[in-house]
Amino acid sequence: MATGPQGFLWTMLLLFCAIQELGAWAMHTSVEGPGLGQPVDPALLASGRVKRGWVWNQFFVVEEYTGTEPLYVGKIHSDSDEGDGSIKYTISGEGAGTIFLIDEITGDIHATERLDREQKTFYTLRAQARDRQTDQLLEPESEFIIKVQDINDSEPRFLEGPYIGSVAELSPIGTSVMQVMASDADDPTYGSSARVVYSVLEGEQHFTVDGKTGVIRTAVADLDRETQDRYEVVIRATDMAGQLGGLSGSTTVTIVVTDVNDNPPRFPQKMYQFSIVETAPVGTVIGRVKAEDSDIGENTDMTYQVKDEEGVEMFKVTTDSNTQEAVITVQKPLDYESKKVHTVVLEALNKFVDPRFVDLGTFRDQTIVRVSVLDVDEPPEFRPPSNLMEVQEDAHVGSVVGVVTALDPDTANRPIRYAIDRSTDAEMIFDIDANTGAIVTGKVLDRETAGWHNITVLAMEADNHSQVSRALLRIRILDVNDNPPELATPYEAAVCEDAKPGQLIQTISVVDRDEPQSGHHFYFTLAPEATNNHHFSLLDIKDNTAAVHTQRVGFNRQEQDVYLLPILVVDSGPPALSSTGTLTIRICGCDSSGAIQSCNSTAYIVSATLSPGALIALLVCILILVVLVLLILTLKRHHKSHLTSEDDEDMRDNVIKYNDEGGGEQDTEAYDMSALRSLYDFCEIKGGDGGEIPGEGGPSRNPASELHSLPQWVQSPDLDFSVFRDYICRKVEQADEDLSVPPYDSFQTYAFEGSDSSVPSLSSINTWSSGSEQDFSYLGGWGPRFRQLAALYAGRRGEEDADAS
Repeated sequence: MATGPQGFLWTMLLLFCAIQELGAWAMHTSVEGPGLGQPVDPALLASGRVKRGWVWNQFFVVEEYTGTEPLYVGKIHSDSDEGDGSIKYTISGEGAGTIFLIDEITGDIHATERLDREQKTFYTLRAQARDRQTDQLLEPESEFIIKVQDINDSEPRFLEGPYIGSVAELSPIGTSVMQVMASDADDPTYGSSARVVYSVLEGEQHFTVDGKTGVIRTAVADLDRETQDRYEVVIRATDMAGQLGGLSGSTTVTIVVTDVNDNPPRFPQKMYQFSIVETAPVGTVIGRVKAEDSDIGENTDMTYQVKDEEGVEMFKVTTDSNTQEAVITVQKPLDYESKKVHTVVLEALNKFVDPRFVDLGTFRDQTIVRVSVLDVDEPPEFRPPSNLMEVQEDAHVGSVVGVVTALDPDTANRPIRYAIDRSTDAEMIFDIDANTGAIVTGKVLDRETAGWHNITVLAMEADNHSQVSRALLRIRILDVNDNPPELATPYEAAVCEDAKPGQLIQTISVVDRDEPQSGHHFYFTLAPEATNNHHFSLLDIKDNTAAVHTQRVGFNRQEQDVYLLPILVVDSGPPALSSTGTLTIRICGCDSSGAIQSCNSTAYIVSATLSPGALIALLVCILILVVLVLLILTLKRHHKSHLTSEDDEDMRDNVIKYNDEGGGEQDTEAYDMSALRSLYDFCEIKGGDGGEIPGEGGPSRNPASELHSLPQWVQSPDLDFSVFRDYICRKVEQADEDLSVPPYDSFQTYAFEGSDSSVPSLSSINTWSSGSEQDFSYLGGWGPRFRQLAALYAGRRGEEDADAS
């Protein structure tokens, strides 16, 4: 028998179910009704006979039953059942026949399996009462429900874990951190099985939890991230409203303490020392200093500043955003001789200050930085630093332009030597005294050629030329009036023959290469040789221009068509310089409106024709065309004569492939063998008979003799090959001299095989053996194709017989 709270609970549930079922059984067994599941008729109650029907509600079965016998659920019963076993009870629906079994005679229902309400809360079934003999329904089929009764068998569970929360350090008591929730699978509508309360198992010194809502809050106000940055809090959830016998579950909540800016920056040292050479350029890093801050994140962002005036002037402090270090750099050139040690007050302060913690103290700190300047051998320094000098352009060679001065800044104060960087004064226009630094002119100056000169002066220690300083010196050449004024252009004017007196002809302006400081001012007048001029007048307009007007009535270009008017121009000096320019005035014919038609015959003709430059270009083109035509004709004539000479020779050379032997004499399509035969054989044929020509009264030759006269392929001792040798030599010379033709590796003819061969001919046709007994007369009967071969052999045998006789 079960003991303890859980056993007691089982006992109470079973007792409750038994009482309920006994009451239902007493009701159904003591009252006869009209049928299964039918309501009670009031008329029956009035007549004195009570017949009550079943009111179907629901059966209850406790979950998690662990007994060995089937668990009794309930009983169904029909009013017509007289207990003789004639009625058969059956059930159908969810779990019928598997989970729930019914006694067909008594109608008792038992549960055969262990049920779990958390998986299924109720089962719906249907009950029937049939006649056991006829299997007919005695009562209509009725539906009923078996509900699984809950017990406290599921503990609360935290389904959303693991839980991680955060709270800022120094938060006040009761600050909400986060909320946790546990769920219980038991029936919340039955008893207190699903009522959950929360409590803190571990971490109650720093945090609390609301028993109903599960909200976690701070229990203290002095949470310090720098001391402990996270807490592990165990929260427990208990059902049965926390009463004795309730089930419980727990979870661990990680609470991270976030940082606030509650710690000021602090320098680890009260003094830092650095050293740097005096020649360090501006911007050189001297050193780095970092203040420590116990906070994290942006609460550690700091800015640094120099507090004393001397340090602000000489040094610059910036903050490295990655390391939060103070970077000290040189802001002004250092000088060991002026000051050897600099003391700087450096302050660090937080960039973001939380006003809630201002009362904790000042969020800044200071330290002292000592910078020692190291002495080095420095190059000379130019004093004063002015880099502009001026000199008149008419200064004589050797004139002093100015003096540059440089001093040794070191305490040794060594002597200085000067020089000019010749890459900036390649023409050596200026020189410098090596000891005094006096700059003098080395050549004659001309402002109109170069008005400015930029040179670099070098200053170095006398005993150490590696210590060199450079200074850029700009020398301005001052202007003197050494160029006379000149007319701006060679002026030419035109005037009509019928011009009237006072008519403006031309406005004159001048140019002057000089540039006086007070500006240009020119004076115009007619030259002395034009004092007797009565045709034109010159008016000085006083704005550095002059106007030329006519002074007579009309002109006659037949008498004089061109007038040359000399004009004298004088500048303002000093000294005043002058020059004479000539204005060319042409007399032209004009129409009634004053438009110029023609000035003179020469001018008219030139305007109607091409300019001299165009004529010259045209003549050059014509000349080039003539030369090209003559050259083409010459080349054609030379080419024609060359072809004629080759035709006269009536020979041809052929470049052949070495792997081609040729077609022999019978191959008359590839090469014309008659050209080669004509040089020695055909000439013998024509001249061998005393020059008689067939058809002109001379004796005719027989075919055998003509065939015999054809070239033979065995060299005869009486043949002369000098003709071929000379021909080949001439062709070789021509090929060597002509660079426009490809080289010919060999020249081969088919008229002979060569000479002085140690191997006799293999041809049977060329057999000269007198002892041959072959008779080739039979070749004549072989047809036309062998007629020539038969004639050759027949002729050859005839000659052999004649020679033998």
